[in-house]
Amino acid sequence: MASRTLPFPLFDADNHLYEPPEALTRHLPEKYASAIQYVQVDGRTKIAIRGRISDYIPNPTFEVVARPGAWEEYFRNGNPEGKSHRELFGKPMKSIPAFHEPAPRLELMDELGIQRTLMFPTLASLIEERMRDDPELIHVVVHSLNQWLHETWQFNHKDRIYTTPVISLPIVDKAIAELEWCLERGARAILVRPAPVPGLGGSRSFALPEFDPFWQLVEEAGVLVSMHSSDSGYSRYASEWEGKQREMTPFQAQVFRMLGEWRPVTDAVASWVCHGALFRFPDLKISVIENGSSWLAPLLDQLTDVYKKQPRGFLGDPVEAVTSRIHISPFWEEDMAELAGVIGAERVLFGSDYPHPEGLADPVSYIDALQGMNESDQAKIMGGNLARLIDT
Repeated sequence: MASRTLPFPLFDADNHLYEPPEALTRHLPEKYASAIQYVQVDGRTKIAIRGRISDYIPNPTFEVVARPGAWEEYFRNGNPEGKSHRELFGKPMKSIPAFHEPAPRLELMDELGIQRTLMFPTLASLIEERMRDDPELIHVVVHSLNQWLHETWQFNHKDRIYTTPVISLPIVDKAIAELEWCLERGARAILVRPAPVPGLGGSRSFALPEFDPFWQLVEEAGVLVSMHSSDSGYSRYASEWEGKQREMTPFQAQVFRMLGEWRPVTDAVASWVCHGALFRFPDLKISVIENGSSWLAPLLDQLTDVYKKQPRGFLGDPVEAVTSRIHISPFWEEDMAELAGVIGAERVLFGSDYPHPEGLADPVSYIDALQGMNESDQAKIMGGNLARLIDT
């Protein structure tokens, strides 16, 4: 139950569903059936991508999950006792229908005091990185997932749950076709990985002119681009320092990787201005979700310095473009007033990350981080800003 009632509606920018195995497999063409398999390892179900077992999500069936907000104390006070991730998680719970289906989720949202939400998949973030050498396969698997998302959740469920289809960009024509398919079915927001786009000729920025036909359609459709934290592939750089290959495993402590935790979002946002797409498409609506905001000030300092030295390398002022165009959903433990002072309260989005353990068990409690702000700005952050982005 919500701890309190607020005087304005809540539109949560970061809720999650948990995908059952059929989410990735039900609609896979037979030719690709072996690309994703669920296998038994020592009595536990694991997901295997092209025959290789992944530990990205310890329990990929989501039959048992961590309790919502299990890590709140960790993010509030740190980990002075050096507890393991398992100890920090506490006792898990059996997954409930509200984590898998829209009707019971609406009932849960009513209990939590959430009027509307963006709904992101959870397991989907492992797809692109583990198939980056096979662009055709990426598009096939992404479409298979999107078919399940629409079939089960819809992309707009009763104007309250806006499930975000995944759009991958390796082959531009296929990305455009996928976007059109999603738009025809009511998508109001899309999920694009904050990472270089994989391809047979090597990876490249999503903001290069090659992708302009895609972004033009996004702009014309008015859909919100959500760049949610994901496996952006940066673990391979840490692996080069550590001398061993490791996949990204968000629920295991890897301290060297944690030092560069915000490098992917820093590079992604920098790419928007350095490679020009943010200037070429001035009406694009872009949000950065579950990446915090601590990366913003250092990035703006760097862009200020580079712009001063090489202004002709940009299509406009990169700092002004980032601060006036990018919407950010910060972590609840961050300084909201400070962030609003940089980008304006109009570009700050409330996101609870419910029901993930690193999120809030009581999403309404996010308001506690806004106590120093006036009610008008609180209303914008807790829902008004996202409503403007989705409804226009």
